Amino acid sequence: ASTGPGTELSDFEKDTLGEIGNITMGTAATTLSTILRKKVSITTPQVKVISGQQLEDDYPLPYTVVEVQYTEGLSGTNVLVIKEEDACIIADLMMGGEGICETTGLDDIQLSAVGEAMNQMMGSATTSLSSMFNRRIDIAPPRLTLMDFGKERLPLSSDHKELVRILFKMEIEGLVNSEIMQIIPLESVKNMIDMLMGNTAEESGLEGLLENPAPPGPSPA
Repeated sequence: ASTGPGTELSDFEKDTLGEIGNITMGTAATTLSTILRKKVSITTPQVKVISGQQLEDDYPLPYTVVEVQYTEGLSGTNVLVIKEEDACIIADLMMGGEGICETTGLDDIQLSAVGEAMNQMMGSATTSLSSMFNRRIDIAPPRLTLMDFGKERLPLSSDHKELVRILFKMEIEGLVNSEIMQIIPLESVKNMIDMLMGNTAEESGLEGLLENPAPPGPSPA
């Protein structure tokens, strides 16, 4: 099936998004590492545009879905998805355990422990986004749900046809060797990149050049 204009990302946009992901998830990994007292690494994002249907087909397992709503600086929702088993290990570590997951399905206490970890992770990721975008960015407290993509739809996929999936490798020292996904509506991604490019132009002194144009030099061949 061919996708219409605007439903794909250029290589430049993918690289930019990968870079944003690297910086924010790098910060998030450091935070998680501090609260779990374990070495955490989140690396190498792969960026891909997918449909909600494809997401459900590719990931038919139960996942922990973390919904992050921007309240200032950026608009829209950003969803983090981690495997239920990984969430269970994080919950156990948060509660002072050894990172052993013996249950299937997280109970309310485990969910709130994961929620706390994600809250702190996303809080620090948002702080690094703020400095990257050079503006105040705020989020509402993340909402956690357990979802089985084989049976349920992701909160974003009903309103937005095209989603951007950013897939990171996530390792927690000796316990987890897995992945964490970030799902963002394509429209939000485009807005984010436009905004970032606007800021970069200002910071690189282009504004100043426009106000005080340099004397014309020889034109490049």
